[in-house]
Amino acid sequence: MKIELIATATFGLESVVKREIEKLGYRILKTEDGKVTYLSDERGIVRSNLWLRAADRVLLKMGEFKATTFEELYQQVKGIPFEEWIPPDGKFTVLGTSVKSTLHHVPSCQSITKKAIVDRLSSVYGIKEFAETGDEHGVKVTILKDRVTLTMDTSGKGLHKRGYRVKEVEAPIKETLAASLVQLSFWNKDRILLDPFTGSGTIPIEAAMIGINMAPGLLRDFVSEGWNTIDKNLWEEERKKAREEILNIKLKIGGSDLDAEAVKKAVENAGKAGVDHLIEFSMKDIKDLRTTEKNGVIVTNPPYGERIGDKKEIEYIYKALSEFMKENPSWSLFIISSDKELESKVMGRPADRRRKLYNGRIETTFYQFHGIRE
Repeated sequence: MKIELIATATFGLESVVKREIEKLGYRILKTEDGKVTYLSDERGIVRSNLWLRAADRVLLKMGEFKATTFEELYQQVKGIPFEEWIPPDGKFTVLGTSVKSTLHHVPSCQSITKKAIVDRLSSVYGIKEFAETGDEHGVKVTILKDRVTLTMDTSGKGLHKRGYRVKEVEAPIKETLAASLVQLSFWNKDRILLDPFTGSGTIPIEAAMIGINMAPGLLRDFVSEGWNTIDKNLWEEERKKAREEILNIKLKIGGSDLDAEAVKKAVENAGKAGVDHLIEFSMKDIKDLRTTEKNGVIVTNPPYGERIGDKKEIEYIYKALSEFMKENPSWSLFIISSDKELESKVMGRPADRRRKLYNGRIETTFYQFHGIRE
């Protein structure tokens, strides 16, 4: 059965998600702010949840239409075959958003959508009351400029919750963003990667998983695993295949931090992820960062004032980074920060490339400084 899926993404990462979907072999239908729509099948739900590193969620698109009255909303929703996915005992909640639309009262939109789905299922199954004791089917009604999109969440917990983060530090970077930064850098499994502000180790861990081709969703489960409309064998087959595709190779990945407790947490997280043997973590001040390697890559998320760190600490960090880059001209620096003056402070020149991203609710820039290959 052909279906449409929507992979949601943090603003600025749509192109990364699009490439990941194409790599899985699915045809992109549309790329918009915060989401990528593509053509798939039931197996695609499984593969997308297991393999997408940069996406926030995988949604099943149920329908799309225009509505300016509650009656139009009710009738259009009622015409969608929800029984193909929601069984008689299925539990389903309805959430909603409305932006620049005639139907702007979200609670009413949610209530009418719920009623329309209940009435549809009631007529199909011949029952008046639903116990909703079965698996969750999270429905969302999204209205933008009077255009209504109905989706069901196949992921459950956000895809950034990989299942390996047993220990956190202050202001951790999301796993999906960390994986995106690595993919946007020059790094590959044959090069060395360092993160001198590793915190709980997220960037090195995500790099290691990318390097050995480990599916990011292997350590967790997904809400759609309980749906009886998806063959359970698909999940078993795809997980088995994903485990078989993990590469048995060595990587050059390092993570350091001045905070001994943070390093301890990073080691524990890497162990939970099953990649601790691929990463060398150490307690180290940025000024003590040394290397004899050439053509290395730094991918990092340093303190930038709005979350942790003060002005003197940041100046200290910039100075140490600047000195390291001068001593190692073949290295490339990929750094995310909210500091609009980082280019002049660290490198004394404009970045070779920059990309606007959001780290949580903080607007940041991903600065890319390319080294001179030796």
